[in-house]
Amino acid sequence: MPEQSTLSQLKSSPWVNVGARFLALIIVFMFFALFVEDGKFYTLRNLENIVRQSSVYATAALGMTFVIITAGIDLSVGSIIALAVVVVAWTLNIQVEGANGELVYMVHQYPFATPLLACVLAIGASTLVGLLNGALIVRLKIVPFIVTLGSMGIIRGLAKGISSERDIYPPEETWIGALMDPTLTNQAKSWMLLPPGVWILVFCIAIASFILKYTRFGRHVYAIGSNEETARLCGVPVGRTKIIVYGLTGFFCALAGFMQFSYIGGVGQPTTGVMYELFVIAAVIIGGASFSGGEGSILGTIVGALIITILYMGGQQIGWPKWVQEMVIGGIIILAVAVDRLRHRKLA
Repeated sequence: MPEQSTLSQLKSSPWVNVGARFLALIIVFMFFALFVEDGKFYTLRNLENIVRQSSVYATAALGMTFVIITAGIDLSVGSIIALAVVVVAWTLNIQVEGANGELVYMVHQYPFATPLLACVLAIGASTLVGLLNGALIVRLKIVPFIVTLGSMGIIRGLAKGISSERDIYPPEETWIGALMDPTLTNQAKSWMLLPPGVWILVFCIAIASFILKYTRFGRHVYAIGSNEETARLCGVPVGRTKIIVYGLTGFFCALAGFMQFSYIGGVGQPTTGVMYELFVIAAVIIGGASFSGGEGSILGTIVGALIITILYMGGQQIGWPKWVQEMVIGGIIILAVAVDRLRHRKLA
């Protein structure tokens, strides 16, 4: 009996779970490293592209980790990313009256302040959308799946409305558009090692991990996911915590939007981020979170985001059709959930 108890504790250890995800990451990477022709998969340029693309998914997945730990779901993350991208591009295209009365682009007069304003507006809009999602879920007592499914269409429609259903091309390149520019393969920027957007992600990982592990709010998030009624009886402000969690998702999606804006070449595409909710949710679930709530870690989510990106980019390079890639990722989500259910049954 003691040996069985020790074995159960070992299996449920978060370090064992994260270690298993790292092993899966290595296996997936080695598969494509072996089967992509001419060693193209592990070139410096491709490795940097994997990190750049995974940063978009991982940043949005930070907020999704909080949501899924509370046993919630947010299907609107791809649309929120698109909204942030469009708001940034729209702000960069604002025109004001010049010294001689003619209309000039504000970004030409204020090349640093205008992109900063664009970031503030995008963060404000995205965070507000997240808070509204949370408020609808809490106040109307509607399941998160339905609320965020509806808001996914509303937010995407709003992004298309702001852009008049066409791409927005800013009149000038700005520092936002350079957030995800390659550095390792660019001698002028090689001293940075990683693109600025990736460093932003690293900082966010540290902050999100600290919040989950060492703050009262983080303990409340886990408590709600483990047993919402018990948490409420223990004095946890369930409603307020849920609203903040969805607001955090909006905030992180805004940051992911800045990275996406740079990654697609500094263009405000209202159709960008389609299917990203699938990749983001997959990253969190593969990273060890449970749809039942009460489980999940930031480190696991980052590993999950890398696995999803490697599958996506490796599938492209090996020649898989897009529909095959989508089927593989969907199958992996089902497999991850099935393994999670089986693990819970054994522990029970």
